[in-house]
Amino acid sequence: MPFDFKLRIMFVVCALYQFTRLDDFTQFRAPLYKLMATLEVKGTILLASEGLNGTIAGTQVAIEKVVQFLRNDGRFNNLEIKFSQSKTLPFKRLKVKLKKEIVTLGIANIDPIAANGIYVAPKDWNALISEPGVVLIDTRNNYEYEIGSFKGAINPNTEAFREFPTYTKNNLEQYRTKKIAMFCTGGIRCEKSTAYLKSQGFETVYHLHGGILKYLASVDKSQSLWEGECFVFDDRVSLGHNLEQGKYDQCHACRYPITDKDKNHPNYEKGISCPRCYNLRSPSQVSRYRQRQYQIELAKARGEEHLGDNAAQIIKAKIKKKATQQY
Repeated sequence: MPFDFKLRIMFVVCALYQFTRLDDFTQFRAPLYKLMATLEVKGTILLASEGLNGTIAGTQVAIEKVVQFLRNDGRFNNLEIKFSQSKTLPFKRLKVKLKKEIVTLGIANIDPIAANGIYVAPKDWNALISEPGVVLIDTRNNYEYEIGSFKGAINPNTEAFREFPTYTKNNLEQYRTKKIAMFCTGGIRCEKSTAYLKSQGFETVYHLHGGILKYLASVDKSQSLWEGECFVFDDRVSLGHNLEQGKYDQCHACRYPITDKDKNHPNYEKGISCPRCYNLRSPSQVSRYRQRQYQIELAKARGEEHLGDNAAQIIKAKIKKKATQQY
């Protein structure tokens, strides 16, 4: 496994997916979860009959063992994997979820294994998207686009990936005879979106192999056509070139990325609201957020975790101790 992180880095973050026939995905969950729990790996894995998708984090040894477990199964020999690093564990819980799709497009019979776009390696991506007439489309959600994208990319203004077929119907017909180049964070959304375009009769469709993460990891910043940062779905919030952690934080009310400027805004209240979501929550929701933030601050003052698997273990231990003291 091509790890080259320095020993000072405590945790490895592993984004991985593969479309593959996984008819027994419901039975596959238990042994996979057990292994990761034993190794104290955190993060989320989605399983469906079409394959596996997720991002997990743990020690280098733990991640190596999880990847090897998957490859030993025989159906995951072509895993698409991106490794990055974090000084702290960027997930609080471990989840292995059973789903209808490992990335939700909401359209039946779209099979990326049978037909999808033409893969373009990161080293060749600049040349493709610099060609005159190439239509460059960011398949990610609106808030992801806002903090960074490729120069000249079209923003579909979607709030969820399942909106992409409607966007296609309403906006892409004019580009049917053009070269269409598509990209997303790690590559998986483009597997589905390019397969969908192919099913709709679009012939010349490309997508960035390995997604933005592989591009940022392998293309020198001086040659890069990427502008801004790349949103990631963990506590690091965003990554830049060389997959270094970015400058964004996250509003824990709406989960959107926020800047230091946002945190200085009158409508920002830590854990309760930011300029984007202020006044969009009901009084009861705001009350719950305030109570949650209060408990977080109390736990922090005690040197404990309030959220996640470790917090749950602490609570169980306290309950057990209290019950023992009663007898």
